[in-house]
Amino acid sequence: MLNRTLAPESKQVDEINFIEPLKQQLDNGIPVFTINAGKQQLVRIEFIFENVNWDASKPLQAIGVSHLVNNGTANLTAKEIADKVDYYGAFLQTEYGADQTCVKLYTLNKHLASVLPIVRSILNESIFPEQELGIFIQNQKQSLQVNLQKNDFLARKHFAHALFGDSPYGSNIGPADYDALKREELLNYFKAAYKPQNCTIFVAGKFEQREFDTLNSIMGKDWDNKAASATNKFSFTHSAKGDILIEKPEAIQSAIRMGSLAITRSHPDFAGFQVLNCLLGGYFGSRLMANIREDKGYTYGIGSAVASLKDAGYFFIATEVGVAVCNSAIAEIEKEINILKTELVSEDELELVRNYMLGAMLGSLENAFSHADKFKNVYFSGLDYRYYEKYIATVKSITPADLNELAGKYLNTDSFTKVVVGKK
Repeated sequence: MLNRTLAPESKQVDEINFIEPLKQQLDNGIPVFTINAGKQQLVRIEFIFENVNWDASKPLQAIGVSHLVNNGTANLTAKEIADKVDYYGAFLQTEYGADQTCVKLYTLNKHLASVLPIVRSILNESIFPEQELGIFIQNQKQSLQVNLQKNDFLARKHFAHALFGDSPYGSNIGPADYDALKREELLNYFKAAYKPQNCTIFVAGKFEQREFDTLNSIMGKDWDNKAASATNKFSFTHSAKGDILIEKPEAIQSAIRMGSLAITRSHPDFAGFQVLNCLLGGYFGSRLMANIREDKGYTYGIGSAVASLKDAGYFFIATEVGVAVCNSAIAEIEKEINILKTELVSEDELELVRNYMLGAMLGSLENAFSHADKFKNVYFSGLDYRYYEKYIATVKSITPADLNELAGKYLNTDSFTKVVVGKK
């Protein structure tokens, strides 16, 4: 009989298999990467455009275009676009990121030939109606006013601006920036960014040659947009930013966000740094959770992360604590970092982190869509699947001494930007 008083034996993930995409090209030169997997006749097609022509005086151009690109074309109103997409049981969404912007389509294969012309119209003929722009400005300003009352939002905003200044990674957007949006400027950005030369297509799902031919026949033709563009490129320097306090006398809790510029995914130390981050604050069993939440009771949650953007990486720790224990929480965070720099991690704790990270990686590869997401991560970092091979090998082989060295190398609290919103 099974003894349920004993925990099952844990085993390390032995092998993780990735589905590599098939690379093809449309007649107009757009590269297409396809993860052909799954049994359902369903496909996700992502049209991803690099952000271009950054102008710090107009920080909302790419964001505005991304939000409004499917809100009216030369031949279709916003309602007609939505009704047509709904009629075919499809789903269309746009996503803005600091480096790329995406137009994403989910559709049944049998409706692909009917839905793609709608997408083509959006990507070629969007007109950004004044009425839709006005609604967007009003809604976004109201949303911003609400968010500016939230301590965690303010902490994130000021932290990003301290690290990255007036770039897409840290732009300090305010209500006046929305008021300054002009339809003509959105049109100009649209014509510069949404064109075949600036587009990459990622496909995931049941996608055979017949579906590719349909995609090529509709999206492989010449596009209307041909304006000049320059891909965004930024550089950032490490410097001690000191403490930033945004006082809110009525605050019950203080939001804390601290960290610094760091390495990107292409750096040889990145995989090891991820293990270090996981140990410190990257999962529920981390040291920061054990100390700040479980032992001290200062917070409901605390975490850390290593983020990799196209032109920069950064490390941060974030939490919200009672105002009476804000300074104590910061001291405990710095104490945990110093312990990582001065003491070796036990093998048992490290093995737990290894199993968690490998299990999380395996669990994240549940379908064709997630396999495509994993490929996009390395593709836009200029890498290939050897990155994941090295990542897995690093997680399995990294030693306590390696982590000790990485902590000394990348967790320098004296150079951290420390933002507190509330009371300190």
